Amino acid sequence: MDKITNSFTSIEQVAGQYLNNQPGKKIETTSDGLSFQDILKQRIDVAKPGQVDLKFSKHASQRLDDRDISLSDDQNQRLRDGVAKASEKGIKESLVIVDSLAFIVNVPNQTVVTAMDQADTTENVFTNIDGAVII
Repeated sequence: MDKITNSFTSIEQVAGQYLNNQPGKKIETTSDGLSFQDILKQRIDVAKPGQVDLKFSKHASQRLDDRDISLSDDQNQRLRDGVAKASEKGIKESLVIVDSLAFIVNVPNQTVVTAMDQADTTENVFTNIDGAVII
């Protein structure tokens, strides 16, 4: 690179500068010292085939807090299993019932949209779903 004009004199310099791995090139890491590649490998190693990695929407998280609902590890796993079954059947918006808890789940996004317990389901009417899984 021409130090005076800050321009490259050839395409080879550009390729050498930006495309080739250069010794001493710093890889960005997290505060744990892990690179993106390390984190990705861990996630792939941990994930089991067919296992669902559920997310909870802000609304669902708030409902869980407001209604003092906490899921045990067993209930959480059964909820994941229910979402996996819904996905296998092609359900897009599913009601998943685990014990006395009801969850509305957007299956393609693997996101719990809302959650309620039996006391909150007095009318027992659920709308905008195209399938239900009872676990």
